[in-house]
Amino acid sequence: MIYIGLSGWGDHELGGNRGKLQEYGAHFPIVELDSSFYAIQPERNYIKWLQETPDDFGFIIKAYQGMTGHLRGENPFAGGMEQMFDVFLQSIRPVQAVGKLKAVLFQYPPWFDCSKANVEVLRYARAKMGDVPVALEFRHQSWFTEEMRDKTLSFMEREEWMHSICDEPQAGIGSVPTVLQVTHPDLTMVRFHGRNVSGWVQNSETNWREVRYLYHYNQQELLEWKERVLELHKQSREVCVIFNNNSGGHAAGNAKELIAMLGLDYEGLAPRQMDLFE
Repeated sequence: MIYIGLSGWGDHELGGNRGKLQEYGAHFPIVELDSSFYAIQPERNYIKWLQETPDDFGFIIKAYQGMTGHLRGENPFAGGMEQMFDVFLQSIRPVQAVGKLKAVLFQYPPWFDCSKANVEVLRYARAKMGDVPVALEFRHQSWFTEEMRDKTLSFMEREEWMHSICDEPQAGIGSVPTVLQVTHPDLTMVRFHGRNVSGWVQNSETNWREVRYLYHYNQQELLEWKERVLELHKQSREVCVIFNNNSGGHAAGNAKELIAMLGLDYEGLAPRQMDLFE
């Protein structure tokens, strides 16, 4: 099955409602949860979100920033990395228990380069996650140089990492090419970050968080991806596509365009709230 959704539900205008997960679930069958990146969420939050979504709904949960090396300050967990992973795993158990967890996404930072030390970091993370399905996304080109590309993909296959394939600006060493390779038979991810090269490079004179994902995919670009997604689906039981081009409010529209192009008709979505003029 091919599932298409958005990164977060709070930034999108859907059915006249902004920020409501119940309404989001009437339009899309999956969501990428990014609040888990900024703080490990309490179990009660997950239980609430499970209650607000249909039975067939799926969550992709971003790994906490300390687990992927983004944490700039001091580790808030006295027990170090081990405790951090344990607390995170405990928090997401309700989602896994009811079968709504598609994967935990480990998105590593642009400075996480291809090195022996970082390979060991990946091995540690994979071992700690145990039976939890995990997806891996790089942001440093060194993992996919001509010399290292096949080695990286083979490593991901052996360690049972699902591949999170990126469509993003090609803006130097801190971005990765689109590598159309499945590494796990159960699931493959595709994440659309837009192609705003100037916005991708952090600039102190602008609010880069607002412009980085400012991009609208045109019809030709989406048609190209339609064929790519179909090819990926031949090798992977599920393909989860996430639109992250949120800065200008384009993600929802682009996601619906791709759904229409693929002829997808999702059953089991939440009932939509009636619009006054429908």
